[in-house]
Amino acid sequence: MVDEAVRTALRRLVDERDWAQFHTPASLARSVVIEAGELLECFQWSDQGDPDAVRDELADVLTYCLLLADKLELDPDAIVLSKLESTQRKYPIDKARGRSTKYDRLPD
Repeated sequence: MVDEAVRTALRRLVDERDWAQFHTPASLARSVVIEAGELLECFQWSDQGDPDAVRDELADVLTYCLLLADKLELDPDAIVLSKLESTQRKYPIDKARGRSTKYDRLPD
């Protein structure tokens, strides 16, 4: 999913500017939420957000997510695939298909 060239470019950007000193896990997690709020703001008055603004804000969210994963020495691909496996178990197709019901409220 995440190309190594992207991760290398992010690390280089941070290293060249000496920003790693500011990148604690907590500060990066806060930045994810802040940028997610800015992404949501693109849709504040319309379900059709401005495509350029959405693209830029989504890039910011993804950037901070990748920086946080890197800081925690987590492989983004591995953690997403692991979470997908967990979600597949919690939401079996025969019970969850076409429903938005939380897993603990799905029919038996």
